[in-house]
Amino acid sequence: MRSDVNRRDLIKRAAAVGLLAAPAAGLLSACASSGSGNDKGTDKGEKSKENPFGVANDAPLDVVIFKGGYGDAYAIEFEKIYKKKFSGSKVSHLGTQEITGKLQPRFNAGNPPDVVDDSGAQQIKLDVLYKSGQLTDLTPLLDAPYIDDPSKKIRDVLQPGTIETGSFDDGKMYQLSYIYTVWGLWYSGKLFKEKGWTAPKTWADFMSLCEEIKKSGIAPFTHQGKYPYYINIVVMDLIAKHGGPDLVKRIDDMDATVWDDPAAKAAVEAVYQIADKGYLLPGTNGMTHIESQTAWNEGKAAFIPCGSWLENEQLKATPSDFEMTFLPIPSLDGDKLPFEAIRAGAGEPFIVPKKAKNQAGGLEFLRIMLTKEASSKFAQTANSLTVLKDGVGSDVQLRPGTASTVTALTAAGTNVFNYNYINTQSAFDTDVQNASAELMAKRIKPADWLKRVKAAAEKAKKGS
Repeated sequence: MRSDVNRRDLIKRAAAVGLLAAPAAGLLSACASSGSGNDKGTDKGEKSKENPFGVANDAPLDVVIFKGGYGDAYAIEFEKIYKKKFSGSKVSHLGTQEITGKLQPRFNAGNPPDVVDDSGAQQIKLDVLYKSGQLTDLTPLLDAPYIDDPSKKIRDVLQPGTIETGSFDDGKMYQLSYIYTVWGLWYSGKLFKEKGWTAPKTWADFMSLCEEIKKSGIAPFTHQGKYPYYINIVVMDLIAKHGGPDLVKRIDDMDATVWDDPAAKAAVEAVYQIADKGYLLPGTNGMTHIESQTAWNEGKAAFIPCGSWLENEQLKATPSDFEMTFLPIPSLDGDKLPFEAIRAGAGEPFIVPKKAKNQAGGLEFLRIMLTKEASSKFAQTANSLTVLKDGVGSDVQLRPGTASTVTALTAAGTNVFNYNYINTQSAFDTDVQNASAELMAKRIKPADWLKRVKAAAEKAKKGS
């Protein structure tokens, strides 16, 4: 999710090459040295069943939203719901892509907002915030009543993996990853119908189709070259599907031996062939996410990797008859997971800073987000799903791309996987991204990529 600067997520997901290290280090030292600030917040009201956190009716609420692929209109709708409940509250709203630039000084001064959607290329890294004691433990949120059915707790109505994605070394959840994202390849249904192309299920068929597409005068593939997070969707999903869930866990655990595994070698060599055979749209490696995605919308390239925020991010650039369609990463020979297996899970991290003045209001805002009313509004305004189970009403009309992800999730069944190292090992993630940028530019070979990533895992393991 991103816009003119870039986005997440993922997740969390996107980071410009080399952009992360310096701001993160500066924040860590600054946060560690920052002194005053009330960890519990200063604005408190009476607790009750309807007001489990004790939000004061007249306490201001300060909300900062990453204005990327999902926009921030949905958050304004959430704020309206909050205002109905706490009529005396003045809600301030900032939608921005400059999360670090706008918020690092506030964290350093002990005066952070009450709620932050901490995403994008300028995300303040969550592991840095966690290690410097800047995040509120969200366990009270998980144990709070679900507004739509108070007999249930919030933890009971979340999609599987949501709590784990938001948890750190101590086993507690510190971020609410609100959006249920699906990652993979995307293509135009209209273009494929016109050309008589069939979406491939195997990597061999994918490469054969790429050759056919190239001969037609269209580039087979583009990616968001300046932000190698995106090409890693293909690399890391191929590894997961070829090596199975155990390999995913070992990668998250910074087990450096995983990079000697044949699955890793096969995946990296497969992706390298896209560049080596000339299947990339010319100029791809220097493109921003918007530039490459718009070129794809214009029919200059057939495939692009992305998360399911793509449809909303590209609304203005997508022709009405484009038929945006999701495709799981095609299978290598001998995969342990089926073609239908996909990477999916909770993304777009929302946090309540530990030194938030209205910490109770921040927690209540997150609880309001986890209602069917809010979840449906998100689906309508941001064209994506949330982590609330059955969170979209039957009256909500989904766009083609989003609908295709629902179909893919249904087909995947239990064959769903996800990585968490992007949250917990941001320095390693940056190293992997940098290596992939070099790989796609053909400045290094697959064997070099594996050596670099193995060394990065060893370094991360020593530092954990």
